[in-house]
Amino acid sequence: MRTLDTKKKVGKNLYDYQKEALYRIFKIFENAPENYHLLYQLPTGGGKTVIFSEITRQFLKHHQKKVLIMTHRIELCKQTARMLGEFGVDNKIIDSKASLDDQGDYDCFVAMVETLNNRLNDDILDISDVGLVIIDEAHYNSFTKLFKFFDKSFILGVTATPLSSNIKMPMKDNYDELIAGESIATLIDKEYLAKANIYSYNVGLTSLEVGANGDYTVKSSEDLYTNTNMLSKLLQAYEERAKGTKTLIFNNGINTSLYVYDTFKRAGHPIAHLDNTNTKKERDAILKWFHETPNAIITSVSILTTGFDEPSVQSIILNRATKSLTLYYQMIGRGSRIIPGKSTFNVIDLGNNFHRFGPWGADLDWQKMFRAPNFYLDNLLTDEDIENTFRYELPKGVREEFGNTKEEDLYFDVKKVYIDAIQSGESSKKVLERSIEHHAKMCIENSEDIFDALILAKKLGGDIDDRIHRYSKCICKSTHNFIDWLQDDYRKKLNSYMRNNFDEVYEQIHGHPPPEE
Repeated sequence: MRTLDTKKKVGKNLYDYQKEALYRIFKIFENAPENYHLLYQLPTGGGKTVIFSEITRQFLKHHQKKVLIMTHRIELCKQTARMLGEFGVDNKIIDSKASLDDQGDYDCFVAMVETLNNRLNDDILDISDVGLVIIDEAHYNSFTKLFKFFDKSFILGVTATPLSSNIKMPMKDNYDELIAGESIATLIDKEYLAKANIYSYNVGLTSLEVGANGDYTVKSSEDLYTNTNMLSKLLQAYEERAKGTKTLIFNNGINTSLYVYDTFKRAGHPIAHLDNTNTKKERDAILKWFHETPNAIITSVSILTTGFDEPSVQSIILNRATKSLTLYYQMIGRGSRIIPGKSTFNVIDLGNNFHRFGPWGADLDWQKMFRAPNFYLDNLLTDEDIENTFRYELPKGVREEFGNTKEEDLYFDVKKVYIDAIQSGESSKKVLERSIEHHAKMCIENSEDIFDALILAKKLGGDIDDRIHRYSKCICKSTHNFIDWLQDDYRKKLNSYMRNNFDEVYEQIHGHPPPEE
């Protein structure tokens, strides 16, 4: 057995809440029966790895048993191994290349879940003396298939969100008890985490489809987030709220991330794209550049949600929608690390996630969520419910060009106009006709001639698309081709209406004909 250098200072100075967690966990451990499964929740950035590294050190010191720590990604394996080393815990990483000839020399192992599963099924790893199993990111249900191997071990799962990645396998079915740690709000108040400044941009998401895993499919997400209007909205949001800050952009799909890369590159912003097809050398080079460049941007595909720690991140952009509370918290958590000179960070939400889950750091009842996850999930607002509360707002720069239009006259209630039309026995097409008349009036009252009005109409793209989406929901027809056709047809009819009626509408507004050229 390898021995530790007892003269060397090991470990870190734990915060009070971390010490409290240690006390509570060990108290349960000392009184628990064999094969007891305990789940510990602590927000991202709260120091879960520090806590379970100290737990490992103390366990090995006071018990004649070994410790096994499981992770689901190689980056987490390496980070965990390094942290254990800082605590003076000699450990061996079990990955696909590891030789187990020297396994008897170690008291602590760090293993990738799939590799460990293969080694255990092949019966080439001796786990007879493992008394404590620690599972990092325990909400991933891939770990549960290994529980059968550890029916004599105390299992400690740690996670920021005690909701299973598989809604059909709730965590309460695999863990006996949950300990909830300090809340995000408390950690912010005590200056252990940075505060999030959240900017939410309303997005029409009803074209998105939900897959078998309960989250939005990559295909439907790519269709939405690669269109020109969404890319423009993303760039505008960045330039309004995060320009010049170190920024992470999260997407749901490689193609989307590549489109984002091209859009930002053309706009002159320093950006790199990262996904799971990059080699280790490429990844390391990109992350080194990101670390060293103050205004660097990385656009990625969820690859940086775990196993990535860059405290200097100042802005997080959610360029995707998700139905996973865990993913929502993981993405935002990448910006929550606090360093000297950084007490806040920006979160730009382009997926209505803020409306779906509430603000990051809201007071959530983790115990209730652990005991009754379906109750929580079933009561999340649908995209339609969320969007019904939205009012489209013209971007600031566009709004300034419609200065002659009063604020209350900018809004057109598609649903109300639709209901009024149907109740009056009119065709639903009357809704679009009245919307076109409304848009034309906005353009003409802010123009000197038809050419100005046509230019202004081009700047109403976001408002036009929003109205078309609301109209398509009213008539229950929302195929991509139909909506694309409606949007194109609307623009043509708006331009035609203004050409044919400019003088008449101008005189109605101003009380006199337009000035002669």
